[in-house]
Amino acid sequence: MDSIVDSLNSAYQEFVTASAALLEAREGSGGQKTAAAEAALENFKQRWELFRVACDQAEEFVESLKQRIGSECLVDEATGSVAGKPGQDGPNGSGLPPISAVRLEQMSKAVRWLVLELQQGSGASSGASQPPSSAPFDARFTEDAPQ
Repeated sequence: MDSIVDSLNSAYQEFVTASAALLEAREGSGGQKTAAAEAALENFKQRWELFRVACDQAEEFVESLKQRIGSECLVDEATGSVAGKPGQDGPNGSGLPPISAVRLEQMSKAVRWLVLELQQGSGASSGASQPPSSAPFDARFTEDAPQ
């Protein structure tokens, strides 16, 4: 994480420096098109792109952390790894028995598959109510068994 922050900071500083250099070059040329002003403009464009790339990388990193933390919390809650709050039923506070992490992963894959099907617009037309036959299932749950 430190490297991403350092990269973002460095790209920002270089962008600010390029911005100042562009303004100085334009001011020094009196608004005329000169080689120095054009070089400063080109440098500014490059630094802007590098700064955008660094921002995108930082955003992707943050999003991946958010998903990972959310998944870990969901697994903890579903498997009963989180201690229940006083006055709530069961180990996970919902009154429902905990489920295994494997079962949770199976359900998650099934949901992702259904979302993809719905996004592609083939939801009801291709029998999308059943996951693909290659999807893993837990024999303890009859609704997961292939038909």
